[in-house]
Amino acid sequence: MADEQTSYPLRPPVPLRPRPEPAGVPAEQVMPAVPISSSDDVARPAVGATAEAGAGRLVGGRYRLLERLGAGGMGTVWRARDEVVDRDVAVKEPRVPETFTPAERRTVCLRMEREARAAARIDHPSVVAIYDVVSEDGRPWIVMELVRGRSLAEALEEGTLAPQEAARIGLAVLGALTAAHEAGVLHRDVKPGNVLLGRHDRVILTDFGIAQVEGEQKLTETGGFIGSPEYIAPERVLGRRPGPESDLWSLGVMLYQAVEGVSPFRRQTTPSTLQAILLAELPPPQQAGELTALLSGLLRKEPESRLTAPGARPMLQALTVAIPAPATPRLSTLAAPAPTAAPDSWAAAPMGRWLRSRRGLAAGAVAAVTVLVLTAVMVMSGDGVPEGWKRYDEYRMNLGVAAPADWTIQTHDDLDNQSGAYRGTSYSSPKGDVWIWVARQEKATETPRGTADRWKAEHERETPPQGGAPRTAKVESATHQGRDAAILTETYSGNGEGAPRRLLLTLIVVTSRQERLTLAVDVPDGKTAAQTAKGLFDKARATFEIRNL
Repeated sequence: MADEQTSYPLRPPVPLRPRPEPAGVPAEQVMPAVPISSSDDVARPAVGATAEAGAGRLVGGRYRLLERLGAGGMGTVWRARDEVVDRDVAVKEPRVPETFTPAERRTVCLRMEREARAAARIDHPSVVAIYDVVSEDGRPWIVMELVRGRSLAEALEEGTLAPQEAARIGLAVLGALTAAHEAGVLHRDVKPGNVLLGRHDRVILTDFGIAQVEGEQKLTETGGFIGSPEYIAPERVLGRRPGPESDLWSLGVMLYQAVEGVSPFRRQTTPSTLQAILLAELPPPQQAGELTALLSGLLRKEPESRLTAPGARPMLQALTVAIPAPATPRLSTLAAPAPTAAPDSWAAAPMGRWLRSRRGLAAGAVAAVTVLVLTAVMVMSGDGVPEGWKRYDEYRMNLGVAAPADWTIQTHDDLDNQSGAYRGTSYSSPKGDVWIWVARQEKATETPRGTADRWKAEHERETPPQGGAPRTAKVESATHQGRDAAILTETYSGNGEGAPRRLLLTLIVVTSRQERLTLAVDVPDGKTAAQTAKGLFDKARATFEIRNL
């Protein structure tokens, strides 16, 4: 007789929503969700609970422990204050019971170090950021980004998800897994408890504590079993060497559970659960709708026939496009219209022109066109986007921005100039004469004001194009999202003899990760240029949302 299937009770779909803050409790005391251990239930203290032993301790000479957020089999997670840069972080303290042998204690420490290395080598906005690893009492403490939100497991306690919302979450987790696999890391414990739903619709895959890193020695004993049984892929149950397809199986189980309300192979005991993974047929989904084909493809028993990441991505993207307003469109799901600028449209884009001029390269000419006159009155829609504009999630740069809905989108990756590598996206008007663009540069070493002053000096020293006037510039100090910023205003001659003058406004912000984020508006100069540029700039800046400042 087959074991009775037990798991989450089936509930009707409910939209995800931020957890309300308890009445009368300061926002900073509301319990944030953070990466914790993968194997044990989490003990979370109640809001306003008495401070525990260890609170107030200074770790690594700079991280002041404030309150315990959770505990599991491998450690305790604290909310701490980085007293050097004055920000809240999460600090994971390794749990090493006194009964452990020296060899077992060493394994715990090595596993914590591996977790930090595994997460730190993955560059993706859906992977929690590792800031530091410090040694205290001979044990490694991991310092990481503090993610305020809740886990997908907690969200599922309220009910199942609509297929479109599950697809949005699945697409983010798939992106994190793809980045991990490209870095030689297998997660091996994808489940709702390890997926966090943060602010601004951010989805984060956490807990690389049992990850397998390519080229590193295994830390588990022969015959040892790690991970959560109901999410384990069949090949792992059989002891075969896992691969990226094993993580995709776990993703399929998680998404099935999210929309159906039950984990498809969970049984009353671990042995019967593992037997079901190997032998039981997948229960036909009843609530998955258009997600059914994806689930069937991810949950094929043989890894060789399982749906791959490149095959799963467009299926998830197709569903995320169908999310009704006011959900935010994802740039990765949008097909950019054909460029309307000059044939060398990259050279014609303002960011490309600036980068080329910095290298002394010739750029293509831009045809003179009439100025697009825009009102400076900001009319906002219900979701905070100016009327007639559309919000885009620039996941590659970990920011969001809005632009007129009918403008052309063009992305630019791995660009270079003398200051380092750039990523960027340009939005150009239908006539190709007005641009909004955003860019990110890593390893910034200057303040926003310092960058703006240096650019001003360098640009004003440049030799203008033949027949053009010298560039003029001014710098203003500003703030953005509570952080120091600078605004650089420039007028310059377009590339090529006889090209018209242009007006360029650039907002410069530097994050705590030493990433320089810029938002710029570039319009033809003229009688109404200042009004046009300011109207566009103010609207774009109002929607310019930088995450993880």
